[in-house]
Amino acid sequence: MFAHVARSLLAPVTRLVYRPVVEGRGNVPRRGPVILASNHLSFIDSMVIPLVAPRPVVFLAKAEYFTGTGFKGWLSRSFFTAIDAVPVERGTHRAAQASLDAALEVLNQGKAFGIYPEGKRSLDGRIYRGRTGVAWLALTSGAVVVPVALAGTEAIQPVGARFPRIRRVSVRFGEPLDFSDRAAAVRERRTPVGPVRRAVTDEIMDAIQALSQQDRAPAYNEGQRMAA
Repeated sequence: MFAHVARSLLAPVTRLVYRPVVEGRGNVPRRGPVILASNHLSFIDSMVIPLVAPRPVVFLAKAEYFTGTGFKGWLSRSFFTAIDAVPVERGTHRAAQASLDAALEVLNQGKAFGIYPEGKRSLDGRIYRGRTGVAWLALTSGAVVVPVALAGTEAIQPVGARFPRIRRVSVRFGEPLDFSDRAAAVRERRTPVGPVRRAVTDEIMDAIQALSQQDRAPAYNEGQRMAA
């Protein structure tokens, strides 16, 4: 109830203050599991997408956002609870798999889950090679993938800025990508899983880049992981 009320209040305020340009909302299925795979430019991205999407979107968030003390801790905890964020630990391989397991549970409940295949935000504006966790989720859950392109969010809260700035942003939702045929091939062991995950990830990144028109980086964004 709290999350619904908070989102109902935050969404119109966000639209009034930041006047986001939103395209393709109709491409997001209103029911059933769906993965929203987005480029990543700013800390604020995980707040923008849930507030402009046509249905609640769950993101993973650092556990520290839920454990702070005092007014600041309460504010952080309240906000991330309001946008249905799921707390996860960071920093180890085991934690990375736990994050994927948490995301799979969200999808198994028929919800929408948001992920950044590149890892953490791009600091130079280019789009980096995607990590295959997004493909693992799509193939394991059977959820369709909606590519998402953000623009302008890096100007709201640049690296090092203490407070958000008022800048106009755009969010583009692309057409859903269905990988059920390849999920079946993997499940029936008709094709090796590794190459399929790589190919699915690359297709998702191609779709995001086609929407965002970002320059491509030829490698991974090293040291970056899934959760925002």
